[in-house]
Amino acid sequence: MKRFHEYKNPSLAVDLVVFGYHNNTLSVLLLNRKEAPFRDCWTLPGGFLQMEETFLYTCSRILQTKLGMDGVFLEQLYSFDDPDRDPRGRVIAVGYYALINPAKFQVVAGSMANDVKWFNVRKLPVLGFDHKQIFQQALQRLKSKILYYPVGFELLDDLFTITELHELYECILHTTIDRRNFRRKILDAEYVINTGMKREGLKNRHPELYKFNKQLKKNNFQINISTE
Repeated sequence: MKRFHEYKNPSLAVDLVVFGYHNNTLSVLLLNRKEAPFRDCWTLPGGFLQMEETFLYTCSRILQTKLGMDGVFLEQLYSFDDPDRDPRGRVIAVGYYALINPAKFQVVAGSMANDVKWFNVRKLPVLGFDHKQIFQQALQRLKSKILYYPVGFELLDDLFTITELHELYECILHTTIDRRNFRRKILDAEYVINTGMKREGLKNRHPELYKFNKQLKKNNFQINISTE
């Protein structure tokens, strides 16, 4: 048996799928790379794990230095270990996805990127590395999880209408959801709290404003939403 120091060690990287929601559109944040490989191509933001770092610390560093943001919802997705996924050598990537409200952040490209830009999740450019696979897995996770765990509120303003929440679900799931059934199940699940305020400035109507119920016991949360 080999001793520990005799084994070759692969590099570890973290790749982030940052989702944002604005104007009824679900988008993902991509970087245009300055350096090879995939120079001038669009990729997910990512970086290598340093010896003293945890994965979450690396995520935070990537968000701060490459996108100019921090303090966002993060969840580990999956590990991607195809030996040929990176032309530079053996690199294992751990994927995370993040959810943000673009209105709350001013995205700034770091020094290692030509540009940073939001793309509609259904109109992506060609992605470098295996980032299309990572993105697709993150999108599927979001679609599945939003049906049984309250992850969508990071994408909305702090106060929202039931219609705006309904539109968010339809956008993420890319389907039509019965409005009355959706409203009933959201309210029955104590998913949201009525603030007693109303949305002003809309012609001939003033819908009630809600906020996320932060006291909701997420481990016991589940909602089944019927689609049309």
